[in-house]
Amino acid sequence: MSAQAVPKIEISNGHFMPMFGLGTYLSVAGEVERAVKYAIDIGYRHIDTAFYYKNEKEVGDAIREKIKDGTVKREDLFVTTKLWNTAHAEDKVLPTCKKSLENLGLDYMDLYLIHWPVAFQESEELMPRDSNDCLMFSDTDYLETWRGMEECVRQGLARSIGLSNFNSQQIARIMEVATIKPVNNQVEVTVNLNQVPLIEFCKKHGITVTGYSPLGRPGNRRGVANSLDSPQILAIAAKYKKTPAQIACRYVYQQGAAPIPKSVTESRIKENIDIFDFELTSEEMKTIESAGSGERMGSFPEAKDHQYYPFSIPF
Repeated sequence: MSAQAVPKIEISNGHFMPMFGLGTYLSVAGEVERAVKYAIDIGYRHIDTAFYYKNEKEVGDAIREKIKDGTVKREDLFVTTKLWNTAHAEDKVLPTCKKSLENLGLDYMDLYLIHWPVAFQESEELMPRDSNDCLMFSDTDYLETWRGMEECVRQGLARSIGLSNFNSQQIARIMEVATIKPVNNQVEVTVNLNQVPLIEFCKKHGITVTGYSPLGRPGNRRGVANSLDSPQILAIAAKYKKTPAQIACRYVYQQGAAPIPKSVTESRIKENIDIFDFELTSEEMKTIESAGSGERMGSFPEAKDHQYYPFSIPF
């Protein structure tokens, strides 16, 4: 099986991140293990998971199997996971990082992210709720969380650390105090939500961007139109003999973000990564940009009253 070569970008601490990866959100046990093994077989080297996804163990099993059978070496892979909102206190970060590594069965992770700037009450439950079924927040400042993240680097547990779902003001606030700078911000980047201002802001500060849900979420229940069906996307797809999903991933990639589409279907995993044999023109990029609605799939409305809710400013 021939492996697709994926471009890499040098991150600010000298490590390299593949500019395309496999997302695993909502990928369940069994399915996710098969998906990760197949993805590695065909050339994926960037694998993204999170404590919150409850699949770190299966993702790690698949990775270790592909290392064991000689398909890849550990240093060929770029493995990302994320710190969940219930572990934002500084003294909770390191043990939670160790727990994720134990789940993955790895000695280190390539990138460890704070999943959200929003903190929850410490709990065994991932979404702790009170008697009225409301989320129980904590006012822990993510600057405190960042100090714990830096310790993960010092102890060799994470090669790089970064953020997810942080806005420009929150990133700037961390940059002011960080002794180890964030190298990445993982955010939703789609045809609908192109994130041009945030990507430009991150570039200016030496921060790479990973784009989650690059295909939107087809079949979503929130009534957000699936922009992959737009006439503009369909016309561009026909021109290049590509699928609308491939056009969307290429668009995100050319914006300067690393797309990490989620799939557990082999044909789609193969299709999604096949975007490096063509290039959208600047006019096509502008056409796609103008077709975007600005609608956000991952808006986390339950957290909108938290003081660190990230989406109450434009970017």
